[in-house]
Amino acid sequence: QEQLVESGGGLVQTGGSLRLSCAASGRTFSSYAMAWFRRAPGKERELVAGISGGGSTYYADSVKGRFTISRDNAKNMVYLQMNSLKPEDTAVYYCAQGWTVRTTPESYFYWGQGTQVTVSS
Repeated sequence: QEQLVESGGGLVQTGGSLRLSCAASGRTFSSYAMAWFRRAPGKERELVAGISGGGSTYYADSVKGRFTISRDNAKNMVYLQMNSLKPEDTAVYYCAQGWTVRTTPESYFYWGQGTQVTVSS
């Protein structure tokens, strides 16, 4: 059973930065795609960024140029560097693991517990 544990959330002012981390416990981490989703209050869970096992990346239009996803396969870690944060980025952010990067949450088979990101105006 894979376990994903997120960290790095918190409260930040508009324009600030945060770095989210996700630690995976599996031994075949590099074989899987990893993604960051978020769920804002009253909204559906949405894909923010994804990265394949080979390092190809995907970003939602709303975060392009501000967020960067990366992974360290040697450490079983995936990161989300978030810059120029806006109040509309406020959400619970989830790390997820799947075979490929897809926008649908149903495509991912392991999820972390989530970490709150709050951006104040």
